[in-house]
Amino acid sequence: MMKILLLSDTHSYLDDAILKYVKLADEVWHVGDIGEITVTDALKKLKPLRAVYGNIDGAEARAEFPLDNRFVVDGLEVWMTHIGGYPNRYNVRIKEKIKENPPKLFISGHSHILKVQYDQKLQLLHMNPGAAGKHGFHQVRTMLRFEIIKGEITNLEVIELGKRA
Repeated sequence: MMKILLLSDTHSYLDDAILKYVKLADEVWHVGDIGEITVTDALKKLKPLRAVYGNIDGAEARAEFPLDNRFVVDGLEVWMTHIGGYPNRYNVRIKEKIKENPPKLFISGHSHILKVQYDQKLQLLHMNPGAAGKHGFHQVRTMLRFEIIKGEITNLEVIELGKRA
């Protein structure tokens, strides 16, 4: 079993509310728009980190993290990318690739809108953890937490971190 903390769109913001959940995870996954690289540096000091860069990220984040991160954890194939779209409305950059070889879990960020949706056509689960930072139009800062057991996602939880103000 592996406990995952999934966050996105920190936009250079990291606080004790986020770090409290980081300490409870086995791994942290960041789906881009990291902002200052000090955010991921702080996360890596506490737990193993998997991440992708987002559209606001500069040269440091782009040098350290890929645009797409595809990997397998405990039998679960995962694809993370910052601007990925949603089931039936995938981003044009990945649309054909995801149809040809869909992962079991597809994760994107960018929209600042928390959403978990099953894609019936491609037989995959899509997750967007919303935004954990304070920059953007979202009203409530959010993340997701879940467990992976033998290729299956269990105990999925929405974490609300309070108002972004």
